[in-house]
Amino acid sequence: MDKSGYVMDAYGAPGGSPDRIPKAESRGDQDEIDLAAFGKKSQLKRKFGFISMVGLTCTLMATWEGLFSVFALGFTNGGPAGLVYSFIICWIGTLGLFSSLAEMASAVPLAGGQYSMVSEYAPPGASNFLSYITGWLTCLGWQAATASGALLGGTQIQGLIVLNNPSYEPQRWQGTLLFYAVILLSLLFNTYLVRYLPKIEGLVLIIHIAGFFGVLIPLVYMAPHGSASDVFTRFVNGGGWSSQGLSFFVGLVSGVYSFLGADSACHMGMTMFSQNDPIGRLKPEEIQDASTVVPKTMVATTILNGVLGFAALIAILFCAGDIEAAEKSPTGYPFMEIFLQATNSPGGATAMSCVILALVYLATIGLIATASRMTWAFARDNGLPGSYWLAKVEPRSALPLYSIGITVAISLLLALINIGSSTAFNAIISLSVASVLASYMIPITLMLRKRFLKEPTRFGPWRMGRWGALANIVGLVYAIIGFFFSFWPGQSKVTPESMNWACLVWGFAVLFSSFWYLIRARQYYHGPINELEN
Repeated sequence: MDKSGYVMDAYGAPGGSPDRIPKAESRGDQDEIDLAAFGKKSQLKRKFGFISMVGLTCTLMATWEGLFSVFALGFTNGGPAGLVYSFIICWIGTLGLFSSLAEMASAVPLAGGQYSMVSEYAPPGASNFLSYITGWLTCLGWQAATASGALLGGTQIQGLIVLNNPSYEPQRWQGTLLFYAVILLSLLFNTYLVRYLPKIEGLVLIIHIAGFFGVLIPLVYMAPHGSASDVFTRFVNGGGWSSQGLSFFVGLVSGVYSFLGADSACHMGMTMFSQNDPIGRLKPEEIQDASTVVPKTMVATTILNGVLGFAALIAILFCAGDIEAAEKSPTGYPFMEIFLQATNSPGGATAMSCVILALVYLATIGLIATASRMTWAFARDNGLPGSYWLAKVEPRSALPLYSIGITVAISLLLALINIGSSTAFNAIISLSVASVLASYMIPITLMLRKRFLKEPTRFGPWRMGRWGALANIVGLVYAIIGFFFSFWPGQSKVTPESMNWACLVWGFAVLFSSFWYLIRARQYYHGPINELEN
């Protein structure tokens, strides 16, 4: 422990006083102690270990798959060189971001994630309000991320139809119906088949890595290769912005989006539900040794996905072939045209694209699970309108069916944007990026404040020591830049149809949550509820 006197151990004992720390004879006992320190009970069987959690978070983050899927966003504003350098910036920034969150997650191993951290680290007078707003932003971010995953899946299916049937003319309403099919099929795995979810996460990690090689090996072997100067020195300002630098930052959102999701280790893994919970009181207790597994998972996922993502990006840029044809591909996805050019076979391109489609679908299953668990956790603490219902659990299945249902309903509503706007996907991505980054910025800012003021600070077993402040600053600066540019449209000349309406939706959500807190929520929302008080 730090000898400066301002560090507290995970149970509130200043300076790490050993007589104040309960003794744990096993990892399970330590988990019980961690939860009790925050007034939470443990009743569920722990099934998630480090490997299964890395599998879950790697699939949700889906960096290399996401890069292929949103390739056009970064290429239009930035070009090949812009994609390379923005990826490096995003990787470094994300390491700072998730290292900071991991340190706090080790000290506050609760399902609420960011809003639980804010409740712990905020000044007493502002704790409830800041925690409440953070909870809303986190819920909004994960709901939008769920919709973006399903929209990717639906429109990629539509793109594969175009790839194999050039006479087919895709319609946006058809893409929306395919979105519905993806989201409803994912719902099946989150209800009737949910018992198998923890068991397959390790297998999903294998698919995530094997799929990477299954796509890159034929791509690199069969496609013509470009020059290094084309990849590392060619910038593109396809949005018509006033400078190449501004265009670069507008295209940064593709890299930011590809790295979101490691905080799912907080929300999802710690709130799986058990069949032996007859009274419907769910507790965040499914990760073994959560105070160390969760932070290790967040950092390991960022490193592993960063390596895979960077390799995939370099490969597709060197093997892009006729990049103008790829950009104008009728499939809507440049990577499908690049695969077609590499293999000279619609069947081969389809097989490679299906690997990405399958992983996008698996990510959507996890996104529904994470978003619904986050909604349930916040509702359990009276953070949402209708919390009484959203926090309920169906007794027979022991699942938060109301929270799962509202998550699916919100995605179905967001999908309607796709019918009226050709840039709907960009708007949903922007909404997800802005909301999630804002929910990261608040707790990291509060942690920095405590570090600079040398106030008593709760730390868990996983901590960064003297490197903590640097990681906080790097993560915070990156989050601010990503948040600011996430609202920008892809083109400098904006029409109502091409406008990025995410700023309107995000602004409405923040204003509504603030208004609701002032008139109602402050009367009953007091941060994470202590379940041991009675």
